[in-house]
Amino acid sequence: MKFISLLGATGSIGTQTLDIIKEHQEEFRLAALSVGRNIDLARKIIADFQPELVSVQEKQDYETLKAEFPQSRFTFGEEGLTEVAVYDKANILVNAVLGSVGLYPTLKAIECGKTIAIANKETLVTAGHLVMEAARKYGVSLLPVDSEHSAIFQALQGEQSKNIERLILTASGGSFRDKSRSELEGVTVQDALNHPNWSMGAKITIDSATMMNKGLEVIEAHWLFSMPYEKIDVLLHRESIIHSMVEFHDSSIIAQLGTPDMRVPIQYALTHPDRAPLLSSKRLNLAEIGSLHFQKMDFERFRCLRFAFEAGKRGGSLPAVMNAANEAAVAAFLEGKISFLKIEDLIEQALSAHQTIENPSLEVIQEVDKETRKYVCSLL
Repeated sequence: MKFISLLGATGSIGTQTLDIIKEHQEEFRLAALSVGRNIDLARKIIADFQPELVSVQEKQDYETLKAEFPQSRFTFGEEGLTEVAVYDKANILVNAVLGSVGLYPTLKAIECGKTIAIANKETLVTAGHLVMEAARKYGVSLLPVDSEHSAIFQALQGEQSKNIERLILTASGGSFRDKSRSELEGVTVQDALNHPNWSMGAKITIDSATMMNKGLEVIEAHWLFSMPYEKIDVLLHRESIIHSMVEFHDSSIIAQLGTPDMRVPIQYALTHPDRAPLLSSKRLNLAEIGSLHFQKMDFERFRCLRFAFEAGKRGGSLPAVMNAANEAAVAAFLEGKISFLKIEDLIEQALSAHQTIENPSLEVIQEVDKETRKYVCSLL
C-alpha cells in the first residue's frame, strides 16, 4: 500500500489522481490533501476518501469544514500546504498545485525523504538548481507527471544517458495552432480555452495556446534529465499521440505513444517501476487514426517558446521572472484586462527589465517572484 499526499486535489491533475486512487484502492490510500477555494468539491472528496489531514486556502473554510468532518484534521494557508507535503504517514507527494506556491512544500517534502510525483511545472522552472540538488542530497526520486516528461522517462528506462543525442518534446499547438499572428488580434478567453486535444485547467490551457506551457516543459526537461538546451527540441504534433521522443547517437528514436489521457502518466508515476491496468482509459488504435502529422516549430509565431529557451540558457533568476510574469499576465487575460497577444508583451518587458541574479537562493527567488508580479501589474 502506498500512502499519498496530494497538493491541489480539486484541480485537473488532482481530480484525475483521485480517479486512479479510486480505481486501485488495494494499492493506494489518500492520506492527506490540499484544496484551494472549490469547497463544494472538497466536501465530496473528503467524504469519499476520508483523508486524515486536509489543508484549505482560507481560514473561514478551515473553520467550516473542521466542524463538518470531525474525523479529519484540518489546517490552512501556505503553512497548511507544507503540512500536507511532509505528512509523516504519506510516502509519496503528488504536487499538482498551480503556480510557484508549490516550490517550498516540495523542498520540505524532499528533506523528509518523500518520493515526489511532480506535476507542478513552476517548482523546477523557478528553482530547478535547488530542487535537483536537494533530491540528490536526500536520495529522493522525482517522477514526472507531465505527459511529455513521462514519455521521455519511460523511453529512457534501461538506457544510459551518455547515449542520448537529443530529447524531442511534442506540442499540440494549442487552441490557436492554425491561426497567424494577425488572426490572434481580438481572440476571446473562451476561444483560448477551447483546446483541441486535452482537458486541462484554465491557466495551463492558456499557456498551451501561447506555447509557454511547452517552454516551461523545456526548462523542466533540462533539469529532470540533466540535458543541455542545445539537445532539447520541440516538434509540433497535432494529434498528441506521440507524447515525446528520445533520439540516441546511433540514430535510433524511441517514442512513447498513447491516447491523450493524463491519467496514464499520473498512474505511471505512482506505480513506477511497475505498471498497473487502467481499465477506464481508451486504447490507442493506430489503424483508426490512420496518419500522424509533424511540423517544425516556428519561434516567431510562438514567441513564448523562444522566451523560455533564452531564459533557460541564461539561467539564474531569469526563469523565475519569466514564470511570474506569465502567471500575472495570464491572470490578467483571464480577467479580461488585456488582449491575448499582450501576454507575450508583458513577459518580454519583465525579462528585459530584470538584472539576472546568478545561483539565487530560495529567498531570492521568492522575492524576485513577488517583485515581478508587482512590476507586471504596474504595466496594466
